[in-house]
Amino acid sequence: MSDTTQKSQVEQEPTVQTRKAVKRGGGDPSTRGRTTIADGVVEKIAGLAARDVLGVHAMGSGLSRTFGAVRDRVPGGGSKSVTRGVKAEVGEVQTALDLEIVVDYGVSIADVARAVRENVVSAVERMTGLEVVEVNIAVSDVKLPEEEEEELEPRIQ
Repeated sequence: MSDTTQKSQVEQEPTVQTRKAVKRGGGDPSTRGRTTIADGVVEKIAGLAARDVLGVHAMGSGLSRTFGAVRDRVPGGGSKSVTRGVKAEVGEVQTALDLEIVVDYGVSIADVARAVRENVVSAVERMTGLEVVEVNIAVSDVKLPEEEEEELEPRIQ
């Protein structure tokens, strides 16, 4: 009987010691899990930041803006796309962006591009914590003062 009593005490002791050795909630909370950011999130941030720059008339090529205008007029077709003209590649800690912009006539394209880069890098890095490794800008058009906006005539009058 005493052997059985000794065995049960020996078996219980390691369990008690193991529980004392396990530390719950140890470590920095920021290391518990992983955060992933979708390409679309970075594209929205970059698109809004680029549109905030004086001298940027629109984003995207003429064709994408035309399709966007059609889509905006269709009931339930969705709201204006803030990601038009923006493409992002997002990794674990870095991102790269390609922007296509239309500038207003008379502004310095080099100055507008520099301001767009600064604004986009600042906004994306501040909001996502990702390092922006490059922002490539393609100027696809210049908006002339006498040009009218592309307006689609309503089909039903």
